[in-house]
Amino acid sequence: MKLDTREVGNLPIVDFQGNLDANTSFEAEEYLKKLIDQGNTKIVVNFDKLGFISSSGLRILLVTAKRLRVSKGDLRICNLNETVQEIFDISGLSTILSVFTSEENALEGFSD
Repeated sequence: MKLDTREVGNLPIVDFQGNLDANTSFEAEEYLKKLIDQGNTKIVVNFDKLGFISSSGLRILLVTAKRLRVSKGDLRICNLNETVQEIFDISGLSTILSVFTSEENALEGFSD
């Protein structure tokens, strides 16, 4: 898996490429934790190039969202493909986490 961060305004957008599963979830969790430790309270995760997510990947998203909410922040997720959207729907995470159809929608009203 490949992780890249870019900024729009002061908001970090994390682009995931590949699969988020048991083999890559630790790396992803550490990556997101580092962004939070740097003082970011609002993060957008773009899954445009994510092929698959497992329960391990879902767990790190929940952990990250909880960490951000402690500091009155939020995690927004966008651009889920059909497979990933189905996993979010089946797990119920599409109703727990802030999921958007596009990056533009995720950024709307989400400034620092």
